Amino acid sequence: MSGAADLLRIEGLTKAFPGVVANDDVSFAVPAGRIHALLGENGAGKSTLVKMIYGLVAPDKGRMQLHGRDFAPTSPHEARSSGVAMVFQHFSLFDALDVAENVALGMETPPSQRQLARRIREVSEAYGLPLDPTRLVGELSAGERQRVEIVRCLLQDPQLLIMDEPTSVLTPQEVEILFSTLRKLAAEGTAILYISHKLEEIRALCDSATILRQGQVVATCTPSEKSARELAELMVGATLHTPSREPQEGGEVVLRIHDLSMRSANPFGTALKDIDFELRAGEVLGIGGVAGNGQDELLAALSGEARVAAEAVTLKGRPVGQMGPTARRALGLLAAPEERLGHAAAPDMSLTENAVLTGTVREGLTRHGFLDWGKARGFAEQVIERFDVRTPGPGQAARSLSGGNLQKFVIGREILQRPEVLVVNQPTWGVDASAAAAIRQALLDLAANGTAVVVISQDLDELMEISDRFAALNEGRLAAPRPAKGLGIEEIGLMMGGAHDLDTAARAAE
Repeated sequence: MSGAADLLRIEGLTKAFPGVVANDDVSFAVPAGRIHALLGENGAGKSTLVKMIYGLVAPDKGRMQLHGRDFAPTSPHEARSSGVAMVFQHFSLFDALDVAENVALGMETPPSQRQLARRIREVSEAYGLPLDPTRLVGELSAGERQRVEIVRCLLQDPQLLIMDEPTSVLTPQEVEILFSTLRKLAAEGTAILYISHKLEEIRALCDSATILRQGQVVATCTPSEKSARELAELMVGATLHTPSREPQEGGEVVLRIHDLSMRSANPFGTALKDIDFELRAGEVLGIGGVAGNGQDELLAALSGEARVAAEAVTLKGRPVGQMGPTARRALGLLAAPEERLGHAAAPDMSLTENAVLTGTVREGLTRHGFLDWGKARGFAEQVIERFDVRTPGPGQAARSLSGGNLQKFVIGREILQRPEVLVVNQPTWGVDASAAAAIRQALLDLAANGTAVVVISQDLDELMEISDRFAALNEGRLAAPRPAKGLGIEEIGLMMGGAHDLDTAARAAE
């Protein structure tokens, strides 16, 4: 590909922070009209690189060119003015505002609300992402919120569109709609820089890829010519091990959920409606669903963060619905929520202190009524070593870790407490292939040793890989769990969208 066709060129870009070189002499190009993947494990330098392109971080060395001209944005405003738009992994939307009002907040000089509403309708329908500009964002599904973010970018008429993990909250059907939109944009000449840990999606969508490892470019390739395993092994520089376990005979029922109904504490949340299921020792129950269908509420009800009728949650024959999280933990019911910073971990507290937050009772981290900080530090060090958490040590603040490394710490902290029942929401969200495989294997090993595991996830491949039974959560209702073996991704996607009856879903998939 000649330089004249390159919309973005990066040459020798280097950025260091205290104690770490995030990007080391990085060079690659993204041609106009092409979809280019940026791959790498957690901490490889992807986020720092796109922040430099978007004007959030200034490089120490190297240069960038856009359309053959020097490009060194000092702010996102400057990047947007040059034709660069970015859809972030985390939505930046206000639930209490409508679609048009949210879009206006992301524009430098928004038109009148009437004109903007018309443009939103025109652009969203032209790209197959229809939106009603008058709807409150708090009432939208996760997929519709993703549309708002994308349409807000498209209204800027971008020449370069950066997308960070854009499919993490979408059903398979919504992913196909998004891919059609991106292919249409590329056909019109837009360059797309695409970041994702879903390697099969990369293979299906992207024309080319740059692979980072420890801040350096280690390979470039055409993703369709590589297998997902080959891409993952290029990212980590080692052979990737596929999670596995021996088939287990179902043990005794340890968790029984009966007629569980609960209003959401969030005004834009989803109420739980008549949920029933049983979980046996050694079993992995996978619960799939598009974000916003009651996942957070279900975890709160199971963990004890939300109190429900005593008999609605029974642990080893004992009603625990009215017990709080500490009492349930003492009995062996542990949980790890989706939101890492602020919920699963306190951002400004050290890893040792975060280990204390949930491990005090089961790890015996007190002595004569006082915290045993030596023992607490030892527990944190155990988690760091066992789950390969990349950090200088347990004294580091939780917010200093990359998202993937913090996720490994949070999941590891619960697993090492030897739970009777473990409930996890999005255990590998935003985690690279190697770390995801390690977390899944740890969950399977836990089940093999008799722990009953509930995995709530939007990653269908993950659920099919580790689940014994599968159930779909839609609008606060849970379909009856079915054996996971033999279920197809298309079929499951339809169930997640509301077709709870498998026969109906199967007919719709044909």
